[in-house]
Amino acid sequence: MGADGRRPRGLSAAPLGYRGPMADNPFFTVSDLPYQLPPFETIEDAHYRPAFERGMSEQRAEVEAIATNPDPPTFENTVVALERSGQTLQRVAAVFFNLASSDASPEIQAIQQEVSPALAAHSDAIHLDRRLFERVTALTNDDTSALDPESRRLLERLHLRFVRAGAALGDEQQARLREINEELSTLSTRFQNNLLADTNASAVVVDDPSQLDGLSDDAVAAAAQAASDRGLDGTYVLTLVLPSNQPALASLTDRDLRERLHRASVERGANGNEHDNGEIAARMVTLRAERAALLGYPDHATYVLEDSTAGSPGAVHDMLARLTPAAVANARAEAARLQEAVGDEIELRAWDWSFYSEQVQRATYDIDGAQLRPYFELERVLRDGVFYAASRLYGVTFTERTDLSGYHPEVRVFEVFDEDGTPLGLFLGDFFTRDSKRGGAWMNTFVDQSTLLGTKPVVVNNLNIPRPPDGEPALLTFDEVRTLFHEFGHSLHGLFSDVTYPTFSGTSVFRDFVEFPSQVNEMWAVHPEVLENYARHYRAGEPLPQEQVRRLLDSREWGQGFKTTEYLAASLLDLAWHETANGQHVDDVSGFEAAALQRAGVALDTIPPRYRTTYFAHIFDGDYSAGYYSYIWSEVLDADTVEWFEENGGLLRENGEHFRRTLLSRGGSVDPMVAFREFRGAQPRIEPLLKRRGLDGAD
Repeated sequence: MGADGRRPRGLSAAPLGYRGPMADNPFFTVSDLPYQLPPFETIEDAHYRPAFERGMSEQRAEVEAIATNPDPPTFENTVVALERSGQTLQRVAAVFFNLASSDASPEIQAIQQEVSPALAAHSDAIHLDRRLFERVTALTNDDTSALDPESRRLLERLHLRFVRAGAALGDEQQARLREINEELSTLSTRFQNNLLADTNASAVVVDDPSQLDGLSDDAVAAAAQAASDRGLDGTYVLTLVLPSNQPALASLTDRDLRERLHRASVERGANGNEHDNGEIAARMVTLRAERAALLGYPDHATYVLEDSTAGSPGAVHDMLARLTPAAVANARAEAARLQEAVGDEIELRAWDWSFYSEQVQRATYDIDGAQLRPYFELERVLRDGVFYAASRLYGVTFTERTDLSGYHPEVRVFEVFDEDGTPLGLFLGDFFTRDSKRGGAWMNTFVDQSTLLGTKPVVVNNLNIPRPPDGEPALLTFDEVRTLFHEFGHSLHGLFSDVTYPTFSGTSVFRDFVEFPSQVNEMWAVHPEVLENYARHYRAGEPLPQEQVRRLLDSREWGQGFKTTEYLAASLLDLAWHETANGQHVDDVSGFEAAALQRAGVALDTIPPRYRTTYFAHIFDGDYSAGYYSYIWSEVLDADTVEWFEENGGLLRENGEHFRRTLLSRGGSVDPMVAFREFRGAQPRIEPLLKRRGLDGAD
């Protein structure tokens, strides 16, 4: 998650050209399943178009009634009425856009291409409506002292949303803004579909099994399964994960195959074929810069960051500048050690880094990632690790509901209960990769918690773990274990939400704050009590030996130069794209990228950015444009919070309750930094992050 990928509340405007039977459409009524879980077994592709059309039509009518209400504006008849509007649309959008990411089909992609600009137009129809804006402005100018704090914040945030959407612009400017937003929505969908197609097409097919030397037996079996799934029996397929660095590079002894796999990864979306994303990315940057200028900002980054905890691009650059020199210095030192391992006859290249890094790590710490995987079996990590830590900290329990269905046969449904037995919500897990799922890992919500609407949360985690052959266990790398804990941190943020208004539910916080709770949850993956509980050999049941545990923890110090540099390179590339001024169009995408990395001081041939432009889904198919820095910005809070837990006894019920009450339950109903100070009792400090990343000398 990244964090979740849900669409904002309030969307629609144009008919979608579909006229069909609608009476039995499952989206037209509230689901009668527990927690309003969508009735996936009865949902068909043919239901989406009419549901979107009806949902948009209903909300248009609801909004028109608010805008033309002859009574003076009140908080109830304007703000609360807007919060209640669009529930049919919200139901269908929540299901559809998760499906478009997790189990896309040509039909779903066609619908998405059609519906996305209509939804953008619908959102503009609401937020550019001057009648609504005048009512909200009048309420903002009135005495708001009678409102409770959450209601007062909702009014303030709603007014700001209208202003930032362009409600105060003139007719000509608004008309151009609508055109920009529609085109951006279309381009974003094309970027997503191109990336999925090119990622699948770029998977590396291996005919000779001897080339797979170094991979574990279960990894080879997963590659054979991936080939079989594609009708390529007798071969092996190495599928691609979203980041530049591919996990198999750490194990493959065949250097030519490593190079093939690396090039397949970093050239995605830039092959000059029908799935090339370069022109799409450049056009989106141009449109975002023009939109920012219309709204009175020098560039898109300034526009985005004004409404964040950072506040400005300058603040982000200041922090990244404190980290970059030391990170690059560490990376160069690591490269020197790797070159020693490679020897004088071969020059270290990007596709060699992970392989020799693994060797150096093994020699230094006597730790072998492949030998650890039998101790990290998915089911055990989930139940005895992720769920166990949540139960110990927060008192929650989990019961699998095999009577409830997800949107795909592999999706599992768990009911979550509070310590006193009170039903809390549903958690869905979709753990395995497939060709219809985009890369990466993320959290979505199907139902937002809201006391106004009387709803409890229904959340889902998506990961991309290679699916083992039937009957075989899914063995995880330690990075995959950490990802499982990370994404569940997002789910806890959604499950523990305790707010009145759906606008503030769960992960609806500033983008550069949303990763904070999920990053905190990663700490429990290596907490001694939790690790001992889940890290057991999948056959023998023996715990991971304590000496191995110690080496695993010690080995985390190795490779921080690489990890921090590849991340900073992507963050700085994102900012470079979105600090381009209006009127500046980039024709040479790869040239722009190279120059941006060079200027930022992170242009290392052996360490590509974590994401290159043409597969940087976070910023061109997600909500992270000018915001990819958020992970390390949030990590400042995370590292400081981990230190707080350690100072206060760690995995204790009272610690979890304090974190839940002051932070996780609040969603966006309070300023996030106010919530952090209430939790921590002080301002966040950067020193714990510098120590964690081996950047103590950065200044």
